Amino acid sequence: MLSYYFQGLALGAAMILPLGPQNAFVMNQGIRRQYHLMIALLCALSDLLLICAGIFGGSALLMQSPWLLGLVTWGGVAFLLWYGFGALKTAFGPDVEIASVEASRQGRWKIIVTMLAVTWLNPHVYLDTFVVLGSLGGQLDAEPRRWFALGTVSASFLWFFGLALLAAWLAPRLRTAGAQRVINLLVGGVMWFIAFQLAKEGVAHVQALFS
Repeated sequence: MLSYYFQGLALGAAMILPLGPQNAFVMNQGIRRQYHLMIALLCALSDLLLICAGIFGGSALLMQSPWLLGLVTWGGVAFLLWYGFGALKTAFGPDVEIASVEASRQGRWKIIVTMLAVTWLNPHVYLDTFVVLGSLGGQLDAEPRRWFALGTVSASFLWFFGLALLAAWLAPRLRTAGAQRVINLLVGGVMWFIAFQLAKEGVAHVQALFS
């Protein structure tokens, strides 16, 4: 059964490694050393719920509800555009260090709400966990399916805690004005790129619904 565990671990790692909203947010919280381990845990637990839902039957719900997928898609587009705008505004602002300090003073609940939005309003998360993992894991028997799910969940826990700890360790070098400007430019650019990609997918879904 370990072979199924490592298959899930490898696939989970391959899907979570690219820079996306979740990774960018965890990295920023690690750099600020502000609730970064809590955020890593909440992201990993969110992935656990999504992965288990996808592998153990949730994929059918999403595939049978194009309206639900469209709602998540356009909600994600709006949120990513807003989040990316904030990052780019900070990057091009004259007081990037002051903006970073102000951001580090955000309350715990605001940070948690932002994390939940970054995770649950990202349609790619549902496509990865419900469609890709759900279609692969759903074909397995009960016992291999549990080991496969455990492997993918392990990849999320290892990655988010590793990213948060690494960012916190590198924080003294990454909190300089130049580094903050580059990081915010990168985060803002990635958020807007993902938003425009999602918008294209959303338009395609709308055309398919009314065609």
